[in-house]
Amino acid sequence: MSRRRNSIMSYQLKEQIAQELGFAGTLQQEGFGGVSSRDCGNMVKMAIELAERNLPGSNMT
Repeated sequence: MSRRRNSIMSYQLKEQIAQELGFAGTLQQEGFGGVSSRDCGNMVKMAIELAERNLPGSNMT
């Protein structure tokens, strides 16, 4: 039985990151089931980088 979790990232943010990484078309046509695990990993990596840049007191550019 699968368990559904509340997502931390909004679907809009996921779409934006997918667009930047170049697989938004696949996401729109097939959903996350059609997105490769490598692309999902790259999405997570980018989301972490975005979050770290937006932390208060962050000096990253």
